[in-house]
Amino acid sequence: MRTVSENRCFGGAQGVFAHDAASTGCEMTFGLYLPPQAEDGPVPLLWYLSGLTCTHENAMVKAGAQAHAARAGLAVVFPDTSPRGDQVADDEAYNLGKGAGFYVDATEAPWAPHYSMWSYVTKDLTELLGAEFPVDLGRQAICGHSMGGHGALTIAAAHPGRFLSVSAFAPIAHPSTSDWGRKQLSAYLGDDEAAWERHDATLQMRTRGIDAPVLVDQGTADQFIDTLKPEALAEAMAARRQPGEFRLQAGYDHSYFFISTFMGDHVDFHAEALGL
Repeated sequence: MRTVSENRCFGGAQGVFAHDAASTGCEMTFGLYLPPQAEDGPVPLLWYLSGLTCTHENAMVKAGAQAHAARAGLAVVFPDTSPRGDQVADDEAYNLGKGAGFYVDATEAPWAPHYSMWSYVTKDLTELLGAEFPVDLGRQAICGHSMGGHGALTIAAAHPGRFLSVSAFAPIAHPSTSDWGRKQLSAYLGDDEAAWERHDATLQMRTRGIDAPVLVDQGTADQFIDTLKPEALAEAMAARRQPGEFRLQAGYDHSYFFISTFMGDHVDFHAEALGL
């Protein structure tokens, strides 16, 4: 692991680090904010999974998470959204390939050698953080936006007991039935739709739910709302009687202006679940 940069931030430190990851077979970059409380010992960890076209940097710079995290006393990790490098397969479209890892472990060519973002988040990066930084892996929470909201919800559903709370901003909520989903799931996982099921938050909510409180914010002026299908997830949460809250925010779109507006609410939600 190497340190790319480190900056003082709200009494803590915002770092950017790079390391070789076995799951993706390439160098990966991530951001990690450590609050001032980390100087006294391990602190709880909040994951922030970003959306299509993003890197580790977008949320790190635009979401405004650090001030809230410093107040609450939790660390925030900002992983990249896909493998990178000249050897990594790509596509001309913005919604497939680099910047669009979709938080799955690809099984199909040409994606399988590197596109294992599910394993990267749940295994490689988790183990690295626990070994190298003062974070308490016994107190984790997860959050994400759009494609990252899809990742946060599906990863939490598949790992009961790991995350004490889950939240999402405008998640891709029902990808197996939407244009933003069927293209990527078939490319990465093949045509057998049974393999897609654990990567569809609505299907997972219907069949198993999430063993932690859930907070979802969706803007009513989101330009992608018909593709995101938030109503499917809301209906599944209600039918499952999933503990949590689904909020429609009037007039907000899909941008980081929306995310930064409600980031404090999400950090507070996670802080309460983490016992802070």
